[in-house]
Amino acid sequence: MSHTMKNQRQLLTRVKKIKGQAAALEAALEQEKDCLGILQQIAAIRGAVNGLMAEVVEGHIREHLAAEHLDAAQRLEEADKISSVLRSYLK
Repeated sequence: MSHTMKNQRQLLTRVKKIKGQAAALEAALEQEKDCLGILQQIAAIRGAVNGLMAEVVEGHIREHLAAEHLDAAQRLEEADKISSVLRSYLK
């Protein structure tokens, strides 16, 4: 079973919080709230997304890179895949 399936409830809770934060940001923009509040909401969303990413990456590393059944070539392939995703995320 995939680590995202094992932690599905926890991950979905995080996603729902992010959706709520994004909805609050949308409402703040529509209501022409002050820019400081909007900036704080954007920072909160970014922090929440970063937390979600960190949790999924950690699970991926533990399950797909540290798995005992993988040989060196498979580990290298998995490392290349996660490196590519991380490079894309950090742009």
